[in-house]
Amino acid sequence: MRDTYHDDLDAISTSLVEMTSMVGSAMSRATTALLDADLKLAEAVIAGDEAVDALYRDIESKAFDLLARQQPVASDLRIIVTSLRMVADLERMGDNAVHVAKIARRRYPGSAVPPTLRSTVLKMGHAAEEIVAKAGSVIARRDIEMAAQLEKDDDVMDELHKQLFTSILDDQWSEGVEPAIDITLAGRYYERFADHAVSVARRVVYLVTGERAPTAG
Repeated sequence: MRDTYHDDLDAISTSLVEMTSMVGSAMSRATTALLDADLKLAEAVIAGDEAVDALYRDIESKAFDLLARQQPVASDLRIIVTSLRMVADLERMGDNAVHVAKIARRRYPGSAVPPTLRSTVLKMGHAAEEIVAKAGSVIARRDIEMAAQLEKDDDVMDELHKQLFTSILDDQWSEGVEPAIDITLAGRYYERFADHAVSVARRVVYLVTGERAPTAG
């Protein structure tokens, strides 16, 4: 019985890693759709969110089932409760990818990203991919050193986000109101995507050490 119980705990962790891969792929494809005005790809990202939500519900159901059947204590209880919080973060990361894809769909057949900002948005997309890939490794290995690295990766995303705002607010901005709104929204979605990945990493630190990871200033 206990072997089955721990297999179930391991299965939750495996599913969380799978979910990081899914939301990472979604954001990668959403970025391509945004930059290339690829309607088909944008629609695929939006439709694919149902698979992310289904995995979210499955992990949540397994976690609640273990709580009800096994009445876990101490470290096992911490694993289950932390997993419930991580899966919520990951589900929101999937939502952020969908929001980026919806911007691409809304502006089709044009691109929502002005030529002057393509490089910055591309870098944000790459940063998001790197951050979520590390988050998956942090979960799989319970690697608290890599978890700390995500804080620095998030700083990179924050700096790119600032660059977007600097461009939009510059007196030389000539792209108009709609692109400014699109870029403002997209920048926020990338930033939040990274923030949730950092939150996942901090929860792993808590899982391993029993202590809250310090919040970066």
